[in-house]
Amino acid sequence: MLLLRTYLMCLLVLLLPSLLACKSKLADKHQTKIVKDPASMNDVVRESLKLLVNTESETGPDSMHIHFSKAVKIYYEKNNFSPVWSNTEKFIPLADSIITYLEHASWDGLFPETYRAKVLKSLKRGTAEDSTKSDAMFWAKADLLFTDELFHLLQDLGQGRLQPESMGWKNKETIYSTVFFAPLDSLRTGGSLTVALRLAQPTHTNYKLLKSTARKFIDSMDSRSYTYIAYPFKDSLAFIKKLAIRLGESGIEVGSKSLPDSVNLAGSIKKYQQVKGLKVDGKITAYLARTLNNTDREKFKRIAITLDRYKQLPRKMPEKYIWVNLPAYNLKLISSDSIVFQSKIICGKPGTPTPQLTSAITDMVIYPTWTIPSSIIVKDKMLVRLQQNAGYLERKGFYLLNNKGEKVDPYAVNWSKYSKNIPFNVQQGSGDDNALGVIKFNFNNPYAVYLHDTNQRYLFNNSLRSLSHGCVRVQDWKKLAAYLVQNDSIKAKATDTMRVNVDSIMNWVAAKKKHVVAVKNKFPLFIRYFGCEVINGGIKFYDDIYSDDKLLREKYFAGN
Repeated sequence: MLLLRTYLMCLLVLLLPSLLACKSKLADKHQTKIVKDPASMNDVVRESLKLLVNTESETGPDSMHIHFSKAVKIYYEKNNFSPVWSNTEKFIPLADSIITYLEHASWDGLFPETYRAKVLKSLKRGTAEDSTKSDAMFWAKADLLFTDELFHLLQDLGQGRLQPESMGWKNKETIYSTVFFAPLDSLRTGGSLTVALRLAQPTHTNYKLLKSTARKFIDSMDSRSYTYIAYPFKDSLAFIKKLAIRLGESGIEVGSKSLPDSVNLAGSIKKYQQVKGLKVDGKITAYLARTLNNTDREKFKRIAITLDRYKQLPRKMPEKYIWVNLPAYNLKLISSDSIVFQSKIICGKPGTPTPQLTSAITDMVIYPTWTIPSSIIVKDKMLVRLQQNAGYLERKGFYLLNNKGEKVDPYAVNWSKYSKNIPFNVQQGSGDDNALGVIKFNFNNPYAVYLHDTNQRYLFNNSLRSLSHGCVRVQDWKKLAAYLVQNDSIKAKATDTMRVNVDSIMNWVAAKKKHVVAVKNKFPLFIRYFGCEVINGGIKFYDDIYSDDKLLREKYFAGN
């Protein structure tokens, strides 16, 4: 028992150095406060809590082990430093509840080790010894640790982990009362921890569906940590060492050398490819790295990232909205949580990715013209092509416009005097050959992107459809246009003069006439990047087409 007590006290010292490295009363890091009369324990714990939370640390914020120190300090001050998790030398049942929750925190997309699950459990177990039970400082430090981890859980369940540290709720004092203090106050008056943590989370139907479906996968997954293969790589030697280790973890030996030669390595890669049913070429590729990283634990991280992406949505979604999921190559029109229809899409290439955004459809343009964004002009080296041949634009069906909207003869321009940009707008006229097809759906955004038809409709047959310069091409544009005008018609007032119906749209398309149709009831649009979702009762993982999930995994979950 003496060894256990020594271990627990050392553990607290390691976890809370900033609280123990004080300028005055706490200079002795092993200070204890032994209380002989259990009836007075709460009062002494209260004094100890006051001492701890008001102690200035001599170290910087990075070494703080009470991560939510400001919120913790304010909460205890508001509650007269009363202990939360213990009462007269005993942990209250609430402490058991949080320990039990952490055993299955993965069901909510969390990593139990992030919240010091083993430490909290050890503290709870360590109170069996009388000398520990009588130490008020032990109870005070444990109280702070439990409160800190509850706040940590509330933030990660409510806000998620996909934002910079500076943007975390713990740095927004104005919302402490709502997101931290109210749930803890409820728990102290008999509220359920399960309910409090559930209320902190999004209520989106698909969020709850992903969680419930993921539970079966999580309970049976291979939770072993395999060596992660970052690709592309900068240090080739370090990469080869990691690759050799990772192949060994899959039962593929690469020889006795710590750094295998190219022949041995290629042979081992071929063996792995053969086992996995891949193309057997012995080459190191991005696809090989993705396959090696496609472990259950990495899949869980993609589930965790997707759950956190839901936390970045509004707490309450509109009744009706358009949902575009880029890696799924899919558009859905949602009404009252039900899918009205869905359509295949084509989105931006990895080099010109479609941006994630929230906006609203403002109007539709029948037989639109296309003003080519300057980014595409530069990327396609149009200036160089014009310097070589002024007839380049005419062959492509493009023309020049000055800042007054007047056409400019490309042959009359001295292109050799320009070195970077074209000082004109480049436009493609409306018609069947226009890249936007026969209709464009406009919405406010700073990226010059929109939803539209296409003159390359055969590309919707491709399984890989990240092919555009950034705009979203919609296969079932007719259904989308029809729904938007019907929605306006349903909400129209008797005094509205201009009425547009589906027949109007199709007549203008048939006549090949340009026409702008205002969407009077601006229709919400969400373009997002969700790497997995529930399809037919199972979780479907999409190709990480822009490596967004990979970047988030390496930035926020590298240690898990």
